[in-house]
Amino acid sequence: MTVKTFHFNPFQVNTYVLHDDTKEAIIIDPGNYSQREHEQLLEYIEKEGLSIQYVVNTHPHVDHVTGNKWCVEHWHCPLYIHEKAMKIYHQTHIYCAVMGMEMEHCPEPTKLLQEGDILTFGNQKLQVLYTPGHADGSICLYDEKNKMVFVGDVLFAGSVGRTDLPTGSTPVLMQSIREKLMTLPDDTTVFCGHEITTTIGYERIHNPFINN
Repeated sequence: MTVKTFHFNPFQVNTYVLHDDTKEAIIIDPGNYSQREHEQLLEYIEKEGLSIQYVVNTHPHVDHVTGNKWCVEHWHCPLYIHEKAMKIYHQTHIYCAVMGMEMEHCPEPTKLLQEGDILTFGNQKLQVLYTPGHADGSICLYDEKNKMVFVGDVLFAGSVGRTDLPTGSTPVLMQSIREKLMTLPDDTTVFCGHEITTTIGYERIHNPFINN
């Protein structure tokens, strides 16, 4: 499977395009906000000849959903988000305004995800892990076959997600990390919502928030 990473919007969110040799693809956390960012995403997808099957949000924070409307409308594709993310998601345009960003109301999701759901595209499968703590509705997407997990802002290289935003909770976040992520194999690559990738094994040993 190919993972293409884009760094979008003022918060430099990691937007991921996943695809395999079937040319079926998905977009995780479309952060594209400007016209140039829309064009960058479109250029890559057209160059690779990809067919977007759906868009999925790891959580409802502004930086991870700014491209939802554009992507859903351009590719006429479904939108997936966890059922407990909806309260924050419906207030996205308000949070944007507070931060000086312009954004219309986000499109309604096609499907509300739950723990244990399996998402498929091409020859790939992603398992939904419900991992609240950074925000209600936060999920990770685990690819057992390719030894990958897409964690949004739950876990970072050497750090963890912030918990000072609405519905954040440090005890809940740490429980999510220990029970859902630290139980994965050490050689699982962690694709974070910002900055660089890491591995479960490295974080298990070196992450000071997990080993304090």
